Amino acid sequence: MNRSVADLLNLYLVTTDGLPADELVSSVEEAVRGGVTLVQLREKNTSGKDFFAKAIKLKQMLEEYQVPLVINDRVDIALAVGAAGIHLGQEDIPADAVRSFIPKEMMLGVSVKNVEQALEAERAGADYLGIGAMFATSSKNDAELLEAGALEQIIETVSLPAVAIGGINLENIDQLAGKGLAGVAVISAIHRAANRTEQAKLMKERFNLTNKQEAERR
Repeated sequence: MNRSVADLLNLYLVTTDGLPADELVSSVEEAVRGGVTLVQLREKNTSGKDFFAKAIKLKQMLEEYQVPLVINDRVDIALAVGAAGIHLGQEDIPADAVRSFIPKEMMLGVSVKNVEQALEAERAGADYLGIGAMFATSSKNDAELLEAGALEQIIETVSLPAVAIGGINLENIDQLAGKGLAGVAVISAIHRAANRTEQAKLMKERFNLTNKQEAERR
């Protein structure tokens, strides 16, 4: 897989926590058929054994579509299943420590909400950033919204590709056009859609079209 990290971030799907493995795989596959370019498996309240089993099943399905799997938080599971990447939050193992022992080719993503955190992630060897929360979200009740202008400051300051995350849907995705983002990370807007394939397709088309239009205006 020779696509750049920025290309892989275009439509970044974060999974819903706690779904049975078969339901999880089926739900994600529907979204992938609509154009999802990367999947992050996020399981905050699942045992290590079940997390591992889900990761194996999900990775097998995603390999058929050549879509990479990133594991949230659990470096051990990412290594055990041979995931394409690991994504860390600010309360997880420090990114520089993780970078020091994961394979060179494994992607490292870090969630940030300000310039200081973004610069630290860049120094630590991160490959991409997740910036948020952009909008209020039901997927993470304790998510802290970005301060006004923070997204633009981070993009201007750090050279890493980035996705915006947090409450992104078809009604507000246009607000992210022309910000210099590589893509958008989505949870509920796709997982809760009646037709996940169509929803993923619409969100990807909308983001890429509005981004292109904004670039042409400048």
